[in-house]
Amino acid sequence: MKRIGMLTSGGDCQALNAAMRGVVKTLYNSNEQVEIYGFQDGYRGLIYSKFQMLTGKDFSGILTKGGTILGTSRTPFKTIQDPDENGLNKVEAMKQNYYKLQLDCLVVLGGNGTHKTANLLSKEGLNVITLPKTIDNDLWGTDMTFGFQSAVDIATDAIDYIHTTAASHSRVFIVEVMGHKVGWLTLNAGMASGADIILIPEIPYDIKKVIEKIEDRNRRGSGFTIIAVAEGAISKEDAKLSKKEYKKKLKNMIHPSVSYELAEAIQKKTGIEVRVTVPGHMQRGGSPCPYDRVFASRLGAEAGKLILDNQYGFMVGYKNREVVRVPLEDVAGKLKAVSPDASIVKEAKLLGICFGD
Repeated sequence: MKRIGMLTSGGDCQALNAAMRGVVKTLYNSNEQVEIYGFQDGYRGLIYSKFQMLTGKDFSGILTKGGTILGTSRTPFKTIQDPDENGLNKVEAMKQNYYKLQLDCLVVLGGNGTHKTANLLSKEGLNVITLPKTIDNDLWGTDMTFGFQSAVDIATDAIDYIHTTAASHSRVFIVEVMGHKVGWLTLNAGMASGADIILIPEIPYDIKKVIEKIEDRNRRGSGFTIIAVAEGAISKEDAKLSKKEYKKKLKNMIHPSVSYELAEAIQKKTGIEVRVTVPGHMQRGGSPCPYDRVFASRLGAEAGKLILDNQYGFMVGYKNREVVRVPLEDVAGKLKAVSPDASIVKEAKLLGICFGD
């Protein structure tokens, strides 16, 4: 008999159900007897012993559904070792609940912060296996995270719809795409939708270069410009500020986001009307795309095999089109950012896309 605990943590929800289903179906299709305990609302469920025993019926029909049947929450790693408001040691509470249920393994699905906590629990002696879930695609040790392609599809659709309006008006259109620290989502959605300018956190932009691109398009007879902007895009001037100075600037910023600040600067310097669209949390919702359903199922199946093989302390990743096992300690705390010298950036520039650098 194997007793498995499962939890989903973080803000992104696409393809979580598909991944969990992949794990469970692999276990149920083996000769091993299995009990599955689902912790509710991420690490909170493990801390406060909120769980339910799940059966095969709970995982039936969930492949196509977005969200997570277990619920999710953010439990920041930076405060995970701080006592809660009642003085409870959260790490010790998680360990005690793990042992109380006599679990053989804990399967954790989530992004960067989730993996830091999972690695901490692994170092504390728990058997842990993780799956890389984030629309940001910023987890170290894997070429792809599930949820990313679904979010790219949604963001691409949003920019595509703007094209229809753009073709009828001589304006600049800015679409703000999710991504505070990395620009994978903005880069891919921008390229897929034919954006003229793509601004991402890893490549600080010069507003003069952005203006030059807009004016060049106008001279060539293109009556509009579409700019895909990541939430965390930053100007070259702001990139020179210290972290403390930049945080202070953001705190005092009068604009809702960098996109509106950029829009005001463009309008003042060119006199051209600028419109901003923010798809926001739409990018995190909906039914997962077919690619993510297959991808998450594959990773889930490998996680199930790891459990059957008694191999713990790994994240199931994806490298060179193959599913791989990556040591958790190699993943936790590392960010996979877009390199300004990456081939995809160079190819985008060959296509005439401006990054403002």
